Amino acid sequence: MTDFDGLVAVVTGGASGIGAAVAATLTARGAKVAVLDLNPGDDGFRCDVSDDAQVRAAIDAVAERYGGIDVVVNNAGIGAQGDVTANDDEEWHRVLDVNVVGMARVSRAALPHLRRSSAAAIVNTCSIAAWQGLPSRALYSASKGAVLALTLAMATDHLPDRIRVNCVCPGTADTPWVGRLLDAAADPAAERAALAARQPMGRLVTADEVAHAVAYLASPAAASTTGTALAVDGGMYGLRPRGPVN
Repeated sequence: MTDFDGLVAVVTGGASGIGAAVAATLTARGAKVAVLDLNPGDDGFRCDVSDDAQVRAAIDAVAERYGGIDVVVNNAGIGAQGDVTANDDEEWHRVLDVNVVGMARVSRAALPHLRRSSAAAIVNTCSIAAWQGLPSRALYSASKGAVLALTLAMATDHLPDRIRVNCVCPGTADTPWVGRLLDAAADPAAERAALAARQPMGRLVTADEVAHAVAYLASPAAASTTGTALAVDGGMYGLRPRGPVN
């Protein structure tokens, strides 16, 4: 597919995991992709989304190098574990700053460029945690619930700008971050099996599957899709099977 030919896409957190899969998918479909990351590699742009000056500098550098920006994928984020008592105020502020305010910083810096695009789109990486009560994920869930609300508000605000805003809501994905959580568990194999079992399809989501969902939402071919939260979760949101899938 070449539906992104001539378009410039920014992917935050694009150096690993879901972000890297998104960057590779958009590149394969014709986009010029700018990776923004704390460790972006040789051709990317170093950017801490919790630092407004860095965000503005990175976005300006992308626009200067490629002549504009058409797509923003707000994927950068961090995790958090535990119930509501598990994290102190400093950690609550840190996670919300990266996961929620970081998306606002990148989006507002990119808006002048997006407004000049004929195929402008923003895709935010949300999570199944935004609408499912997952155990020991109070802070993380709060941040992703805010991302869902932010997505809907932005989609409404930017209708006059012809900027589509959507989010993708992955289930538990087989990424380096999840791998680190599993490695820290008392029984990694049992924990992996439990995570897979809670998704009706009986396995973890892959980063590539999420990336293709992001590409759909960002593509000019989805020109009538805005204000949508697309679940990529093995059926976790809507399905209630009676037993394990064989």
